[in-house]
Amino acid sequence: MPGLVRKLLVFAAVDGLVLQPAPPRNHPPTTQQAIKVDYKGNVGPLLKDRRQEDTAPHTLEVHGILGLLKVASSYFLVSVCDREQVAQIRGKAIYKITDVALIPLSSQTDADKAIVSARDHAQRHRKAQGRAEDEYDSESDEDDAPSVTDSLEEDTPAPPTQVKDPVTGQRGPADRRTSVAEDVMQRKGVYGRFADKWFSKKGWKTDKRRTQGMSSAEDLRKAMSTNVESIPNDEGGPLSPSKPDALPVEDRDVPEPVSPEEIPKALAGDKDSTTIALLPKILRTAKMYFASGNFFYSYDYDLSHAVGKQQPSSTVPLSKQFDPLFFWNEHIMAPFIEAGQYSFVLPVIQGFVGQRPFSIKVVDTKSNSVVIDPDATPNDVELQSIHQNKSTESIASTDDNTKTPPPEPSNGKDFLLTLVSRRSTKRAGLRYLRRGLDDEGSTANSVETEQILSSPTWNTSQDKIFSFTQVRGSIPLFFSQSPYSLKPQVDTWGSTDTNAKAFKRHFAELTARYGSVYAASLVDKHGTEAKIGSLYEQHAKIVNEHGGMDGKGKNLDFEWFDFHHVCRGMRFENVSLLMDSIGPFLETASWTEISNDQAKQTQSGVLRTNCMDCLDRTNVVQSACARITLEAQLSAGDYSIDLQNDPSTSWFNTLWADNGDAISKQYAGTAALKGDFTRTRKRQITGALTDFGLTLTRYYNNIVNDYFTQAVIDYLLGRATDSIFAEFEADMKSADYFIDVRKVRQAAIDRSAGIVIEDKDEDLVAGWTLSVPTSADHLKTATFEEAVLLLTEKALYFCRLDWGTEKVREFERIEVENVEGLFRGVYITSTLASRHMDEQKNVGFVIRYRAGPGGDLVRRNTRSLESGKSGAPSEDEPAASKSQAPQATGRFLAFKALPPRTSMPAAGDAAESPENEVEVVQGICEEIAKVVNKTRAGEQVKSSIPGTEQEDKTGGEPQTRRLEVKDQDVISLTDAKRSTGYVETLAYSMKKLVWG
Repeated sequence: MPGLVRKLLVFAAVDGLVLQPAPPRNHPPTTQQAIKVDYKGNVGPLLKDRRQEDTAPHTLEVHGILGLLKVASSYFLVSVCDREQVAQIRGKAIYKITDVALIPLSSQTDADKAIVSARDHAQRHRKAQGRAEDEYDSESDEDDAPSVTDSLEEDTPAPPTQVKDPVTGQRGPADRRTSVAEDVMQRKGVYGRFADKWFSKKGWKTDKRRTQGMSSAEDLRKAMSTNVESIPNDEGGPLSPSKPDALPVEDRDVPEPVSPEEIPKALAGDKDSTTIALLPKILRTAKMYFASGNFFYSYDYDLSHAVGKQQPSSTVPLSKQFDPLFFWNEHIMAPFIEAGQYSFVLPVIQGFVGQRPFSIKVVDTKSNSVVIDPDATPNDVELQSIHQNKSTESIASTDDNTKTPPPEPSNGKDFLLTLVSRRSTKRAGLRYLRRGLDDEGSTANSVETEQILSSPTWNTSQDKIFSFTQVRGSIPLFFSQSPYSLKPQVDTWGSTDTNAKAFKRHFAELTARYGSVYAASLVDKHGTEAKIGSLYEQHAKIVNEHGGMDGKGKNLDFEWFDFHHVCRGMRFENVSLLMDSIGPFLETASWTEISNDQAKQTQSGVLRTNCMDCLDRTNVVQSACARITLEAQLSAGDYSIDLQNDPSTSWFNTLWADNGDAISKQYAGTAALKGDFTRTRKRQITGALTDFGLTLTRYYNNIVNDYFTQAVIDYLLGRATDSIFAEFEADMKSADYFIDVRKVRQAAIDRSAGIVIEDKDEDLVAGWTLSVPTSADHLKTATFEEAVLLLTEKALYFCRLDWGTEKVREFERIEVENVEGLFRGVYITSTLASRHMDEQKNVGFVIRYRAGPGGDLVRRNTRSLESGKSGAPSEDEPAASKSQAPQATGRFLAFKALPPRTSMPAAGDAAESPENEVEVVQGICEEIAKVVNKTRAGEQVKSSIPGTEQEDKTGGEPQTRRLEVKDQDVISLTDAKRSTGYVETLAYSMKKLVWG
């Protein structure tokens, strides 16, 4: 594949940022052409080397570009400032992103300040790690991906650069212990509250600015740009929010709102003021997200595909080979891809990559019986970035960095075990905000995990490569859970047909990708999880009874294993009972085997595991399956290993526990529960206490931190426009943008029409979903709900739905001749947030009508045969029951327009922008008035036929009573402010203080 740019020099010119490829030291000059990103976000080639021009006094050396982040009308270049090599696969280095820089494309001055700040921060970071500048340069040149089992240099070893995380037990760089559990538990929730001190009145002290990679107040005052409106702090110095690296790392001050006027004038253009006000928080969250240690990349290896599906000799660029399902920066990389600058497109995955070398020492060469060499494989095996030396291929280090002697080559065998977990970009997000599946069949927390067994040299002519893949994902049904409970109830929604359709689509895609599927559900058979577990089992039977997963008879293997019941009393070893059931499938599906660079055998099926979150119980079961498979693979090569009982094999448990912790942090915000069993194969009381603390941390994250982070994730993936931040500010929540609301609403309209319109000669003219008060004859109630309004040539149908079951809960039929008035205007129901008070977004209309004598006004679905009349509708139709006495008095119904929303923003010229709220209300009112006036005109003509009693005695033209649409506020802003109580305002302010 064409090579990617491995090192870039980024500097600001008058007309934009220049990205100049720079070759590593002692390497030939780079062949890639420099490119320029102008201050409007346009990407194009640069025909001239401009590194020596006076216009570029400051440069930043980066390891790759992640993309362009656009917020409002401003762009920010996201680049990789620091990385850590975590593995090598087939001789190709795999890196973890540990730090990123966001450089504003607003002006040369702003870009220069951000570049200088990022460069200084990187230098201090390397110094804190004990790495000299020349040592860093040497490491940057090592793009040949040396083997992890090559020998160390003879130089004096450097000070320890890795420590063990006190919370999770996971090892990492000494000054980058960014464990989410540690952040939340020990730093009182800093993780997820990314902009606390950014809004602080106290501001930043000079020494703290310096340690966080920020310029001092004096430097900021001197470097003020003429085209940037500064933000003053208490020290008297300006603070530019367009400078991403000036954002704080940790603080504990109470946040305060920032007015739109305090944002740089560079953000000129059409934009939402709330989005601009949240800009510092958006940038801070994005920076923390990409630098969280959860993103991985390689310049030469396709991390999105398993080792057996690689195309090393392909001439297609890496970004085009990359599986879109795991391409996490594809959306923000779009400007580079569209410009054809593929050598700058660095695709990344989110998940986990870990690697451990181990050795097996031959005891009896005649019988080939082997045991693990405890000297060659200590309990905590650490990867070393070491130079190639074929004579000593297996060196590991203990916690105190002391070297251990390698095994004797003539009497041992060296191996590498690699784990690669790939998180899906579909239905991506955080716990409780992304549950179940969407209408595309994609499930939340969907992760593919590949375990690779190989030799350190990856030479397939001498040794085979084994690859075994498993998947996890949320229960593939429509359901949700509230984050406000430690034991949240499961709320299912959608009819059986709706769930079955998405359920089958999910497994059809799984079988197309992996072959046979065995679904192991680990949820409880009692309590809150029993309901969703039973529905899962029911739909598995339905799909098998209706053509299987592919519609051609391929059945879904399903087993419901009550993990908590079987393993109660911390007897997790009882998981072996499940392994006995899964064993035949694993043996049949087998694994991928590569020999002489050819796939001699391909895995023909996949195990799909889930619990409620697809985290803790799933980790235990997946590691058990991986253990059995690894033992079988080694056994096929006449080696034996006891990963269950041999204490010298604890590295295997640690590797899988690290994988589980990484996935758990990305979904739930903490390390995985039951991690002590995964690491030690023993469940202890200390582990249970740790799990309780992590559970409380998850609870805190779920109700406080996750909503804004989820909004940023949706925005980065291109699933929502920047209006999502205004919605967050208004409601302190994030909508599910992975559900196409238009489809859900249209389905509700179609279903309602099929139920309530009984006259076959009555054709549906139009239907709408609108927000309505929960009680009739009211303009405002404590809560609002979505309802359906149908219009035919004879009547209006007002339908309240049970959205959970997709059934009509009640409906009212209003004859068009009974409509007496119709007016539209501003409809403000809350004054808590600026979006609530926007008179262009909060509009509605009111229909006044008279209730005709006789007959029921409202028909309710009581789901009781006794309440229905003769000839009552079927089970899916509402049975009739008298809700109130008939009367001829005036009544009214109030409707408020819903914001037009889709799961994906409009793309391209062909995509039509949805109507805004004013246009929606105007169209509805005109349609209703048109039908009413047409009906009245027809009745008047009929009553005026000569020779009839109804003939007009005056002899004049028939007089029609036309329905005019009047412009009148439903609830004006002034009235809304008067009706908003102090307690309501105080509650919202407190929530905003905590959530925001």
